[in-house]
Amino acid sequence: MSPNHTYWLIKSEPSAFSIDDLGKAPGRKTCWDGVRNYQARNYMRAMKVGDRLFFYHSNADPPAIVGIAEVVREAYPDPTAFDKQHRHYDPKSKPEKPLWDMVDIRLVKILTRPLSLDRLRQEPGLKGMELLRKGSRLSVQPVRTAEWALILRLVEG
Repeated sequence: MSPNHTYWLIKSEPSAFSIDDLGKAPGRKTCWDGVRNYQARNYMRAMKVGDRLFFYHSNADPPAIVGIAEVVREAYPDPTAFDKQHRHYDPKSKPEKPLWDMVDIRLVKILTRPLSLDRLRQEPGLKGMELLRKGSRLSVQPVRTAEWALILRLVEG
């Protein structure tokens, strides 16, 4: 854990894009596109190369942290917003004034034992974590350094 990096959590439904899909991607890298929430976009704009991410499977049984990734390219305009044929098209976003960004990520590791949402909720040290806040639905969210360290300890058993 470097003091020069920030920590994040990104969510994906495994039926849309899973940790295994990331593992099979060329170079184990992909762009993180399609984010259409302003706060989540702003978090992506704050990401720096080398920042670490927990990869979280939402809408899964059980929902869980399933891997670790890192940012390999900082925020840049998401071209899916300009493509009328794409499901993430946004007519308000223009190439000359883009509204939406994406980052590129690379898989660091797939967890041998996913860390379930229920298990995370049992940890007193995670009570303030954004993921566990009632009503929190952001697909990109910050993780505090202490939360990152605690989750790594849980992952390592």
